[in-house]
Amino acid sequence: MKTIVLLIALLLGFNGLTQNILEGVIRSGESAVPFAKVVLYPTEKGVISDEDGKFLFENVKEGNYEIRVSSVGFQEFRQAIEVKKDFKPLQIELEDHLELNKVVVTGTMRETSVAKSPVKIQVLSQKFFIASPVFSVIEALETVNGVQEQVNCGVCGTNDIHINGMEGPYTLVLIDGMPIVSGLSSVYGFNGIPTSLIDRVEIVKGPSSTLYGTEAVGGVVNIITKNPSKSPLIEMEANFNTHQELKGNFAYTPKIGKRVFTSLSGDYYYNNLRIDENNDGFTDIPLNNRLSLFNKWRIENKEGETVLSLAGRYYNEDRFGGVMDWTKADRASSTLYGESIKTERLEVLGSYIFPLKKRNLKLDFSANSHKQDSWYGDVSYQANQQVFFSNLIWSQKIKKKHYFIAGLSNRYNLYSDNTPSQTDENNYVPGVFVQDEWDVTDELKILGGARLDYHKNHGIIFSPRLSMKKQFGAFSALRFNYGTGFRQVHLFTEDHAFVSGSRDVVILNELKPERSHNATLNFNYTYTGLGYGNFDVDVFYTYFQNKIIPDYDQDPNLIVYDNLDGYGTSRGVSVAVNHSFKFPMRLRMGATFMQVFEKVEDENGEMIKIDQVFAPRFSGTFGLTYSWKKAGIEFNWIGKVMGNQKLPQFDPIYEKPEVSPWFTVQHFQITKNLKKAGMDVYMGVKNMFNYTQDSPLIDPSNPYGDDFDTSYAYGPLQVRRFFLGIRWKLDRKDDKK
Repeated sequence: MKTIVLLIALLLGFNGLTQNILEGVIRSGESAVPFAKVVLYPTEKGVISDEDGKFLFENVKEGNYEIRVSSVGFQEFRQAIEVKKDFKPLQIELEDHLELNKVVVTGTMRETSVAKSPVKIQVLSQKFFIASPVFSVIEALETVNGVQEQVNCGVCGTNDIHINGMEGPYTLVLIDGMPIVSGLSSVYGFNGIPTSLIDRVEIVKGPSSTLYGTEAVGGVVNIITKNPSKSPLIEMEANFNTHQELKGNFAYTPKIGKRVFTSLSGDYYYNNLRIDENNDGFTDIPLNNRLSLFNKWRIENKEGETVLSLAGRYYNEDRFGGVMDWTKADRASSTLYGESIKTERLEVLGSYIFPLKKRNLKLDFSANSHKQDSWYGDVSYQANQQVFFSNLIWSQKIKKKHYFIAGLSNRYNLYSDNTPSQTDENNYVPGVFVQDEWDVTDELKILGGARLDYHKNHGIIFSPRLSMKKQFGAFSALRFNYGTGFRQVHLFTEDHAFVSGSRDVVILNELKPERSHNATLNFNYTYTGLGYGNFDVDVFYTYFQNKIIPDYDQDPNLIVYDNLDGYGTSRGVSVAVNHSFKFPMRLRMGATFMQVFEKVEDENGEMIKIDQVFAPRFSGTFGLTYSWKKAGIEFNWIGKVMGNQKLPQFDPIYEKPEVSPWFTVQHFQITKNLKKAGMDVYMGVKNMFNYTQDSPLIDPSNPYGDDFDTSYAYGPLQVRRFFLGIRWKLDRKDDKK
């Protein structure tokens, strides 16, 4: 009997000492997180994840534990687990607060992380776009450091973005890597990109002409749309504010087959409330009725890799700005002034990876058609534009040190309008580019590239590029980027000032294409202390030749265009901090100090400096997020501060300040998460300190007169408003497992 009891005791003892293997993989989004610290409490045993994000604990006794994972740039992960026989590997997802490990493609045209890229890239995730409701991508970008929304018409609301002081046409806007927004669409089409279809936005400040063509002089904004294979089944959002602006969007993403996915989304914006807080007799912001539909398909192979991606977007907008008692019956009226713009746009874009063993040959393609039917008072502007683009890209990794890319691009542009010049363009621009990304050592990367484009009016254009990244230890990096730019100006598609207002356009000479040299230096430091964060310093310098600028000061009744007889300069320093505290609060702050000016000869032959209008010497942005996790509530406070800007000059009878005042625009939002319902409810206030500039119009009482002008817009035109919104999503059943 004693023997039996002893055997049972021994068996029970051995069973209690059963040893197990605890393993798993650590990821953030689609990327592995290497070298993360993994600790098993209460044992306090620790391991480090490998290059693929995998970790392993051996000889772990059965029982209850808490696993903790930490890595610089990520929210600390904690989870209670029970280790037992046949314990399945853990799949741990870390939240990347600093965006350093996000996979990006814009800077080098290949997938790499923000931290490893030799080109400085800023990533705006979905969280950035839901921190405050916006009605366009441009409106969201106004709180990005070094990026400025500029309203070009105080009546119809045309706007663009300035990067480091350079005007909108110097920035190339891509959707999924394709140059969709340019020419006619740079004036109105940018507003029609719904934030609901955005997965992330990648911003490169500085030259990228080598990869993306001659329009990428000042920077690139690449809008990456959501991946249908990783999206919820249904997403819906609606919000409304006290100015009666209504926005709603939806997305439906069914799984068609094992490797075929599609997503259909729509975005609708409606604004029909006429507001005239500045008492100039005109609507403060344009009325709008806008619809955007988007459909994206993705086909994968057996390994889950994309074979074909195809997307299409339809965009229709009817906007009006003008005198308060204007009606649609007054369109083209010579007595009641209104600016009525109807836009219809169709886009197709896609990417096909050829079925080669190395998957290193890809064709990107896009086509778009843009029609504008507009009246500016009694002046008609009818325009049509079609743009066709393709990139055939071959890539090859050579001896583990070089990543080589070569490509052939084709751009075909058709444009016609009914302006007095009867502009009718038919341009075909072929190009070829090469790039080599060389890992000299583990700490030093060098990227060199060159591009040749052929323009029928200007011959062969050569655009070189050089980028370097030097890593200092684990937390510091220095990046240098140099490149040249070339921009052929499409005057009537990019600048509608000649039809908005009563100024006449004068082109003094045949306009030569602009050329530029641009250099940026970036220092990035990732630190720990009171949490963790990263610190950025950017120094930028751009030198322009043949710069084309509209001269509003030479004659109050004219807009005079000519190549600059001298040179232009944009230079400055930008500083940014992105910090995540130990408690659930995140802070981002940025400031940009810059000078944008031209040097020209005066009547005495001496070179004088003329500051550019609408280019503030100082601008700052901030964003503060606090998460009250127990209550499921998040607070977001974002805003910008704008310094003095030089403004256009007018005749003494209509004289206005030639320098704008300092001002700040700030927004606040509270979001309540209803987890069981899969729903977020949010509310808040926009422009909570209620700052607006005075009327942006000159002689608004006589809009058909010679002095009427709409260009004096430097600050917000819409007063404080309160908003309420709701977001809801339903995951696919296979995503919940």
